[in-house]
Amino acid sequence: MIQRTVLYVLFLALCAGPAFADYQHGAMVRVAEIYISPDDTSAKLGEVERGREVVVMETSREWLHVEAALTQERVVTGWILSKGVIMPSTPDGDKILYGEAVDSEDQASQRHGRRGAAQDAMRLYYEVYELFPTSPLAAQALYRAADIRWQIEKEDVSSRPSAHAREAYLREGMDEDYMKLVIKKFPGTKWADRAAFQLIDNKLCGDWQGASKCPAKEAELYEKYAKEHPESPDTPEALYDAAWRYSALIEIYKTEGDAKKSDEAKSRAIALSQNLASQYSQTDWGDRAQRLLYLLQQSIPTYGNTEQ
Repeated sequence: MIQRTVLYVLFLALCAGPAFADYQHGAMVRVAEIYISPDDTSAKLGEVERGREVVVMETSREWLHVEAALTQERVVTGWILSKGVIMPSTPDGDKILYGEAVDSEDQASQRHGRRGAAQDAMRLYYEVYELFPTSPLAAQALYRAADIRWQIEKEDVSSRPSAHAREAYLREGMDEDYMKLVIKKFPGTKWADRAAFQLIDNKLCGDWQGASKCPAKEAELYEKYAKEHPESPDTPEALYDAAWRYSALIEIYKTEGDAKKSDEAKSRAIALSQNLASQYSQTDWGDRAQRLLYLLQQSIPTYGNTEQ
């Protein structure tokens, strides 16, 4: 990961030198038992999960002597069978790791899928980037690793009481480091665009509390994103998010007694909806914009008490 565990950093520091330069890094595509010696009848030290990185220090027939991080906190030295260890020298290693990541992500989406599969996928995707940084799959893999981490953290953040705070700075957000790494390492790609879209989450209010400040600010954020990332796969969604917030502001400004701003919000919502429906007519976002446009033209409220 971006930051090694303390124990792992200490290990690397102790091993620094000419000999360490010959060590190979690898990642697991299977769960491997790690033994105290190169013998499957010897004492077991634990299991190395999919996507965990190992440092290969020596080999003995079909065995590898490795330093392996079993968890974020626990790093052990032991022996594992060589099968299932993907290294930079492995033919098509990037594709193998990526394929295992996709399979793990699919497992995570299934109702009775493998426990911990999402975390497996997150690690496996990251190792594609880590071990094969020049691979055509590296940018997408790094983004998908960051996205899985983001969604896991987002679910956790959303479950906390602070998630309902109106101002974004009053609640704990998701760790931005991995999304920012995508932007830094692969600028100008659609994966950098997508990472930038995800970062907007941390700027959103938890609860508008019926006031105009939050939706007005959020609409501007989404409009700004669409303007700065016109080729992003997420631009249609950003445009819709902006249009919907302007549509919500129509009623909110009315409750605040500001008819002028209410009219301006309606005009802005209509303009964005028309643009989205026209430019992205073959997408779901285009259809949703068409629906929103109809509601606006019929003066049907989209926020608050919609019964008339």
